[in-house]
Parts: sequence; structure tokens; C-alpha cells
Amino acid sequence: MVDEPIEVSETEKHVRALLLSSLDGDAKAYQLFLKELAGLLRGYFRRRLASLPDAVEDLVQESLLAIHNKRHTYDRNQPATAWVYAVAKYKLIDMLRRHERYDKRNDPLDDDTTLFTPSDNEAADAQRDVYTMLSHLPDQMRLPIILTKLEGLSVAETAERTGLTESAVKVGVHRGLKKLHTLFRGKP
Repeated sequence: MVDEPIEVSETEKHVRALLLSSLDGDAKAYQLFLKELAGLLRGYFRRRLASLPDAVEDLVQESLLAIHNKRHTYDRNQPATAWVYAVAKYKLIDMLRRHERYDKRNDPLDDDTTLFTPSDNEAADAQRDVYTMLSHLPDQMRLPIILTKLEGLSVAETAERTGLTESAVKVGVHRGLKKLHTLFRGKP
């Protein structure tokens, strides 16, 4: 078995070259390394923290500081981006733990409020509302929606049961949902 060379990304080559130059004392390379790294880390954290966008910049700064403080631990034989993302991952985990502990100590203000307590008939009310909305649709739209979306039948089963073609079932569902959307939004 012949070992095939591992393809290294352009980002890895660039980041690694800047890191190695900076470790050898090149201050300009180090400034550029940190600037490039900030952009990479921002993207990394944004993808993982869509629900906490305010935390992204703090994590970028914490990670850059940790990388600065631990740059002497970088093994020159290893990929630079893997090392950077490992540091970032630990900073992310630390932040999520802090966030979880904070959430446990702080109860939401509306936990004791019974204003929006669901009724015992909520499921029945919801079902009635759905069927009321569906009653505004013609059969070729209403039946495919009921059978496929509410009862969980396949398109083929729905076609067999209604006598429509599979294509007509799909079109009926699509047009029916679109019509429901316009009815729900109050547009003619």
C-alpha cells in the first residue's frame, strides 16, 4: 500500500507559513497571522453560535489571546489550522459552560405567569382551526394536503385513494399550501 500525499489547503499553507515566520521573529508576519486568524475564527464561531451572535467577537478575542499566550506550544510538524481550531474549540466549550451555569442560576421572569397556560382543549382547538382553514380550499387541494401532510400517507397512496395522479397530488399540495399561506396572511 502506497501512502498518498495529503492535500493541504491554501488556507493551511498560508496560515502555517505566517505562524512559522512569526515564531522565527517576523513581527509583520505575526500581525498578519493574527489579522487572518481573526477572520477565520469569526466564521468558525458564527457558524456555531447562530443563537448567540453577541458572543462571537468575545470568543474571537479570547481565542487570539490564548493563541498568543500558547504559541510556543505549537508543534511545527503539525497543521497550524488544526492547532488553532483546537484552541478555539476549547474556548467555545468554556463559553458554553459559563452560559449554561448562568442560565441555571437565572430563572426566566415569566415562569410563574399563568396568562398563557394552554387549555385542555388546545390540540382539539388547533385541529379545528386547521380544518377550518382547509375548508376554504377546493377538493383537489384540500384532500392531498389532509392525506399527505396530516395523515402521513405517501403521494402514491394519496393518488390511489383520491383517484388523482401522483403529479396532481403534488401540484395540489403545493398550490393548496400556497393558497393557505395567502389566506392566512390576509392577502387575496
